[in-house]
Formats: sequence, structure tokens, C-alpha cells
Amino acid sequence: MLGSQIVKELLGQGAEVTAMVRASSNRDALSKMGVKNFVVADMMDAASLRQAFSPKHGFDVAVASAAGYTRRKKGDSAATDTIGYRNLVDATKEAGIPRFVLISILESDKARSVPHFYNKFQIEEYLKEKKQPYIALRPGAFLDQTPDFIIEKIKKGILPTFLTGTYGIIYTPQLARYTALAAVALPDTELNTSIDVGWDRPVNEKILVAAFASVLKKKIDVKPVIPPFAMKYILPIIARFSDNIKDMYEMIKWIDTGVYISKNPQRQKELFGKLPTVEESVARYCRDKGLI
Repeated sequence: MLGSQIVKELLGQGAEVTAMVRASSNRDALSKMGVKNFVVADMMDAASLRQAFSPKHGFDVAVASAAGYTRRKKGDSAATDTIGYRNLVDATKEAGIPRFVLISILESDKARSVPHFYNKFQIEEYLKEKKQPYIALRPGAFLDQTPDFIIEKIKKGILPTFLTGTYGIIYTPQLARYTALAAVALPDTELNTSIDVGWDRPVNEKILVAAFASVLKKKIDVKPVIPPFAMKYILPIIARFSDNIKDMYEMIKWIDTGVYISKNPQRQKELFGKLPTVEESVARYCRDKGLI
């Protein structure tokens, strides 16, 4: 989902894009977008990465948005977020690629209790350790998901929510634009840094409901995806037997403490321009999804 949007934005910036894909990947969608070059590799196979990132390709930037935590395909593993990303950094450094753009996570340095959050921070640290020049973008929660659990509910006047607290948020096409700009437009003086990216202010249930109600011009009710009873009593039990559920449970608890908020939105504004507002972003989402 995010990777294809980043490709679209990079092509729009005039970049020549080479997509790293699995041997089994269907390339049709990327080819239709205008991608002409492909390399085949697996983040868990260091040798395949060295070949894919060979200096003969003359790559100027490596852009990484993979996420092992989501395990979208059979055989995916959370180890992609640790070993896989280290392999990727090593291959980039060995090839002498002068810039690595990493999709990290907002306030990940403070999220020791949430493995897939903290793993991103550890990759930021590994980039520093390897002296690989980088830019890490740190988005908050995604408004849109794969699959998109909002769209069918919102048509019925219901906003499904995972979180009850206040948190940073972004719409993935916005993140894709910032990623492309970080790859091709930001000067070298901005290298070796982490940048928070998101909307003009944090959100909570009330703010999101108000925005959707205003854009769609109808009453919207909130419905938790995980009922409070299940969150308090059932999820902790399931988490004892599933690392993935435990990670999700810890993530929800951590975000609801109120720490998942950009500490420096001004820097985003200086580097990428005007911050998108809540209302603008929700309206764009609704237009993109055919709701208005």
C-alpha cells in the first residue's frame, strides 16, 4: 500500500525508480505506474541484497518502507524489522549509496514496550553506527489501513477506532509525498536526522468524528474495534500466547498514554511546507475513497 504510493510520488518528482521485489511478486501494477527497472531480493537474504544493490546500478537513494510486523504474506516474519533491515543497511553502505530514507515511527525511541515501534528506532541507531547517511521520517498512526477498516463503517455513520487517547496521525499519500521529497529534494545538510511528520495537530475520537461529520455532513458515532471489556480482560490473556497480539496490546496501551505526539511540527513545516489540517486530510480521504 505505502510502497506503491511512494513509487508514484517519486516518479512525479522525476526520479528513475528501481523497485526491489520478491521473485514471486506481481509487477503489473508497478509497471503500469511507469516503473521500468526491477531487482529481485529478500531482506532476510543478505547475499541477494548485495547483488540487488550492486554499485553497477548507480543508485543515489535507497527508500525503505517494508514492515515485517504486519506479516501480509505467507512466510513474512517480524525478523524483517530487525535482521532484515540490518541486512538492508549493510547492503546500502557496502554499495556506497549516499542516502537512505527510512520510514520509522513517531517517538519510537521511547517505545521500548512496543517491539515493532522500538525496532525502528534501533534501525535509526544502526544507520548511525554504520555511518550510512540517512533521513528517518517518523509518522504517527495511519488514517487508512490495509485492509481499510474505516470505509464500510463510515458509510453507515460509524467511525471505528482502535485508540481512545490523543495521538499523531497521517494519511499515507501525505507520507508518500514527504518520503519522495526526502529522497530527491532535501539537501545533504538535512542528512543523519529524524523528522516527525503528521497533521497540524494530534487527534482523538472527538476530533476525528467532528471532522468526518463536517465533511460528510451527517451524524457519525464512534464504535471501538476492540470493546473496552475485551481490551481490559481478554486481550491480555490472548497476548500471553501470541507475540503479535502482545505487540498490538502494548502498542495500544502505550499510545493511549498520550506520548505518541510530534514534539517538533515546526521542523516538518520548514522542510515540507504547510502542515495538512485534520479537516483537509479527512476531506481528501473521503474524496479518494469515493465517499464524497
